[in-house]
Amino acid sequence: MAGELLRVDVGDLTFDVRADGPEDGRPVVLLHGFPETSASWAAVTPRLTEAGLRTYAVDQLGYSPGARPQEVEAYALTNLAQVTADLMTAMEVPVADVVGHDWGANVAWALAAWHPDRVRSLTAVSVPHPTAFTAAFRSDPEQKERSAYIRLFWQAGKAEEVLLADDARRLRRMYGSGSGWAVDPEAIDEYVAVLSAPGALTAALNWYRAMSSATPVDDVAVPTTYVWSDADMAIGRTAAEGCAAHVTGDYRFVELAGISHWIPEQAPDRLATAILDRIASR
Repeated sequence: MAGELLRVDVGDLTFDVRADGPEDGRPVVLLHGFPETSASWAAVTPRLTEAGLRTYAVDQLGYSPGARPQEVEAYALTNLAQVTADLMTAMEVPVADVVGHDWGANVAWALAAWHPDRVRSLTAVSVPHPTAFTAAFRSDPEQKERSAYIRLFWQAGKAEEVLLADDARRLRRMYGSGSGWAVDPEAIDEYVAVLSAPGALTAALNWYRAMSSATPVDDVAVPTTYVWSDADMAIGRTAAEGCAAHVTGDYRFVELAGISHWIPEQAPDRLATAILDRIASR
C-alpha cells in the first residue's frame, strides 16, 4: 500500500496511520475491521486519492502495537469513538468523511452519532447501525445463527487458542477457503502475522468482549451510505434493511450482489464509487 506511514500520539497511545493523497486534499478517515488492518483499504485508496482526496487509514486500537491497552473496557464502543475523535484532532483533521468496514463501521456509526461535528459524511460497509444489528440479533433466527461465532470470541484464552492453532488455520478460514479466497493469500499472511504478535489477538477480540447494548447508539443525522453484500456470512438482510430506520439524514443503501463480507478486497471499485458518490453529495 503506497503512501506515508505516520505514527500519531494520542495520550500514551501511538497509532500507525497510512496516509496517502495530496496533503491539502479533503480528508477521508478509513477504519478497518476484524481480523484485518489498515492494509485492507489498499485497493480502495488509489481511487480516492486519484480524486484528490487525502486518506488516513488507521491501524485501530489494539492493532497498532503502540496502542494496545490490556483492559477489556478500553475497547468499549464509547471509548473507541472517543479515541478516534482524539486521533483526528492529533492529525489536525477537525472534520472528515468517515468510512468504516466491519468493526470499523461500528466505530464510524458511533462517531457520527456521538461526535457529528467531526463527520462530514459516513459510508458504513457491511455492518449496519448497531441498533439495527441488535434488533436483528434478538428477533431474527437467521441473524442469531450467523452471529454464533461471537460466543467463541467471548471466551478469553480459548478463542485465541482455537484461532491460532495449526498455523492459524481457523483464523485463515474466516477470509474464505481454497479456490474461494475472498482476500489475497499474501494479505492473509500479513494479517495473521500482525495478530500472532504477543497480545495482539487478545486486543482484537476485546472489541467483542467489551460489546454491550447498555449504551444505545443514537440515530445518525449526517449524510450516510450503507454498503451491504448479499453473500455476507455475518450480516443478514434483516439487519441490513433495518439500518434505514436509524438514519435521519440523507440515506442511501447500496447492495452488492454475489460479494462476500470482504467488500474492500472483493469489490474495491464499486465500494470506491459509493464512497465518492457520498462525498460528492456534500
